[in-house]
Amino acid sequence: MSAVTGGAPTGRRAVVVGGGSGIGEACAVRLAQDGYAVVVADRDREAADRVVAGLPSGEHRAATVEVTDEDSVAALFASADEDGTGLHAVVNSAGTSTLGAVKDLPVAEFRSVLDVNLVGGFLVLQQAARHVVDGGAVVSLTSLNARQPGGGMSAYCAAKAGLAMLTEVAALELGPAGIRVNAVSPGLVVTPLTAPAMDIPGVKDDYVANTPLGRPGTPEEVAAAVSWLCSSESAWMTGEVMDLNGGAHTQRYPDLLGHVNRMLGVS
Repeated sequence: MSAVTGGAPTGRRAVVVGGGSGIGEACAVRLAQDGYAVVVADRDREAADRVVAGLPSGEHRAATVEVTDEDSVAALFASADEDGTGLHAVVNSAGTSTLGAVKDLPVAEFRSVLDVNLVGGFLVLQQAARHVVDGGAVVSLTSLNARQPGGGMSAYCAAKAGLAMLTEVAALELGPAGIRVNAVSPGLVVTPLTAPAMDIPGVKDDYVANTPLGRPGTPEEVAAAVSWLCSSESAWMTGEVMDLNGGAHTQRYPDLLGHVNRMLGVS
């Protein structure tokens, strides 16, 4: 395995859920660099296989998972911990979104976003609680929208706010077992999830204008924060929902719905 960085000893095992692209992929790469044997899990098996093929040498594996399916999540963790010795880090990066005003958004779309982001987050946390060892860590990816509302984003905002509070509850419950539970809440990071919004005229400029550091973040910057939260350097931190947004939480959220309406010529 590669040399250890970030305080993570070799011989440790990690599972990255949603590791097939974007921030999840960057987390898988970083944890592999830190010396973990990484299971990259994604609903898209080809994407997971691609990520594993590019990881530093080590005992890494790809897996298929559907985070909304309890049996699928349980099977993933049983396989990742097949010898019963436990896992040392779990990262939940699975997510989806939609856009629509509260008065117009179909209930099925609202439920679908909550199912992936919040119920899926719960299922991952539940299995992590059963498989992570004393001294291990669980990190979820929430969002700036866990604390900052965005027009047209009721489902995503509600789901991420719920995941942030779920992080705190799990930290409270799992602390006595020596398991730390934290989250990272990124602002604008250009990934396959956010790319469609970036194609809407004015959206990216609006984001950047409301970010004091004046630029989007990168998946690698988010992965660095996740790496630290999984390492012994953060051994006294749990229940934290870490803002990582270039200061965007101090400003206003972009008017996504307004930009969409202007693009479509809707008054």
